[in-house]
Amino acid sequence: MSRRKGLSLEEKRTKMMEIFFEEKDFFQLKELEKIAPKKKGIITQSVKDVVQSLVDDAMVDTDKIGTCVYFWAFPSKATAIRRSKLDNIDERVKEAKRRLKSAQERMAQAQVGREEGDGRAALLERIAAAENQRNLLTQEIQKFRDCDPEVIEQMKKETQIATDAVNRWTDNIFSIKSWCKNKFCIAEDTLNKQFSIPEELDYV
Repeated sequence: MSRRKGLSLEEKRTKMMEIFFEEKDFFQLKELEKIAPKKKGIITQSVKDVVQSLVDDAMVDTDKIGTCVYFWAFPSKATAIRRSKLDNIDERVKEAKRRLKSAQERMAQAQVGREEGDGRAALLERIAAAENQRNLLTQEIQKFRDCDPEVIEQMKKETQIATDAVNRWTDNIFSIKSWCKNKFCIAEDTLNKQFSIPEELDYV
């Protein structure tokens, strides 16, 4: 035998509102925790969360009198809330219709002078052909980019910077080698072998 499926949160909220509307009374939480399971099948443990969610949505009113907290909701308020929501939706629909009408008017104005015809079609074909030609020429220019004087000049500058950097590090290596030979009396070929320094190392 399959177990009975529990109520969803929305079902619990609906049934909790039924209690308020049917009883038309004020309740403390502990009273609702006794009534809800018996009359509407809402488990005691979830009553507090359900009531609080209704309070958060302004569907149930609450107030503290002395040390007791009371909850209540009357059909008249629920009707007023629904009417307010409906009025809000109606206003949004009217605004959307106004915006749609305005957009349609602007679109109609924009279409003036753009009517389809032989002349416009021919012009569009010429534009498409010109754009295609431009793309082909751009691709052709890219092929010869390496011959561009500005590109070549930039490559020369970058090559010189790289050459200067290589010679600077080569000079540093020679200086360190000289210091090591004088400081520790190590033969140059031993230093080269120990630190994998090529014998033919020289300035560029």
